[in-house]
Amino acid sequence: MRTDLLHKLGDTAPTDTEDASHGSVGEQVYARLRKDILHGALEPGLKLKLDVLKRNYDVSINTLRETLARLASERLVEAEGQKGFRVVPVSVVDLREIGELRQLIECHAVRKSIALGDLEWEGRVVAAHHMLTKSEQQMMEDPNSHYETWQKLDLGFHVALMSACNSRWILREHRVIHDQYRRYQLMALRTIGFRGQELLDEHRALLESALRRDAEGTVRLLTAHIRKGTEMPLPGLPTQ
Repeated sequence: MRTDLLHKLGDTAPTDTEDASHGSVGEQVYARLRKDILHGALEPGLKLKLDVLKRNYDVSINTLRETLARLASERLVEAEGQKGFRVVPVSVVDLREIGELRQLIECHAVRKSIALGDLEWEGRVVAAHHMLTKSEQQMMEDPNSHYETWQKLDLGFHVALMSACNSRWILREHRVIHDQYRRYQLMALRTIGFRGQELLDEHRALLESALRRDAEGTVRLLTAHIRKGTEMPLPGLPTQ
């Protein structure tokens, strides 16, 4: 089942922000490469040889260089001096650092949202949670078919909680960090499975605490929620 899931995502999962069937050639190859990195079709640490990418993605070397530089700015690939590029590796240390930064950004934004949020914010949070709950129930039945939707709705709920923080920069930086986290999220799903009812209960508790305008309680729940994700046992994950 885990192998089937990886194969399915690597072959068919669309990007989050751009449709690879539209836009310029550069935008299309950016969307495809970004998807393949986030979903593990291009494995962490993989050397990205331009001749291989040129053949597989049917694009010019110049477009590839521009695209890889763009992905490097998002910290999804890294330059190796004059040796080219590789997919950013994964490790236990990296996961913990990503979790710490996500916690700092998200908890700060949620605290501000609870203080500043109006009825429209509450409506966004409730609606996002409703859709996430439905998706999580589907995931418990068949993660192969519903992972892609669940991942988007999981992000959507967390963004809704932060959405009244009145800071585009916070939301942008959160998206960068969350993209890094997603690679580990997929690794966890492949190796240890979906957390199921436990995850539903955590999201429900976050919803109820936020709607009570209990900022400290919500931050405590959110901190524990993120920490669980960074402490998940991932077999074979390098320690450094």
